Amino acid sequence: MAGLRELIADELSAPVDPRVSAVAAAVAAQHGGASRAVLFYGSCLREKQLDGLMLDFYLIVSDYRAAYAKRWLAAANRLIPPNVFHFEHDGLRAKYAVLSEEDFAHECSKNAWNVSTAARFAQPSRLVWTADRAAAERVIDSVAQAAPTLLGWTLPLAVDRSPDVLWKRAFELTFAAELRAERLGRSSAIVDADPTRYRRVGAAAVKAVAPQSDNRAAAERWWRRKQRKGKLYSVPRLAKASLTFSGGAEYIAWKINRHAGTKIELTDWQQRHPLITAITLLPRLIRSGAVR
Repeated sequence: MAGLRELIADELSAPVDPRVSAVAAAVAAQHGGASRAVLFYGSCLREKQLDGLMLDFYLIVSDYRAAYAKRWLAAANRLIPPNVFHFEHDGLRAKYAVLSEEDFAHECSKNAWNVSTAARFAQPSRLVWTADRAAAERVIDSVAQAAPTLLGWTLPLAVDRSPDVLWKRAFELTFAAELRAERLGRSSAIVDADPTRYRRVGAAAVKAVAPQSDNRAAAERWWRRKQRKGKLYSVPRLAKASLTFSGGAEYIAWKINRHAGTKIELTDWQQRHPLITAITLLPRLIRSGAVR
């Protein structure tokens, strides 16, 4: 496990555009002393031109109640994690999700409630702000669990256990556990963008996977449950995001258009009523295949 943790620690410490670090520090300042760490992730990691893009961050906090002035936001974050917020700083747009240190560690572990966090942080990310060294070490420990967690869930269903194929199968399975607005082939594109990284981390992660049963039928049932639960869970998360996210309806439309190649345009009424828009758009998007 030490080899994998070292790989992840090195990856998390890789340099980023100074403007990304500035946005991360500004995000942390929004939540005062509760802020413990900020992770930068997503497609913007590979981009040099950040203007016009939406940067993706995770803010890790000590405690939800301490992170918010409004009790309902703390309750919402605890009951349907994470909360997601829109943020702008120095001309850059961003969104950030909020999880507590405890929930983040849990969701990167094999006992996670859903598969999305482990899948997200099995991919490259950067640790761009921390409150102190203890916070950094705890985040590194959690992120180092994500890849073995994801690949451990996937191994019983993998006919070909070579790193490239295993990773692609893992992302296919996790995409099916969310209402995703992704083009076909997205799983392959993620791995093919940096195959050397995925082979190196994949080999170390498989060694770190705890011994487990290769019962394929049991694994298939487990994944079906996670996929049903994940899709159902996506609905209240989407509805909540439309309330906590400034410009929530516009963001949802932008995200779907970007990933599914659609051309959704919202009316003025839809922009003023993000919660109703999110709920009413969903059935049409599922029928059309824009989300699955």
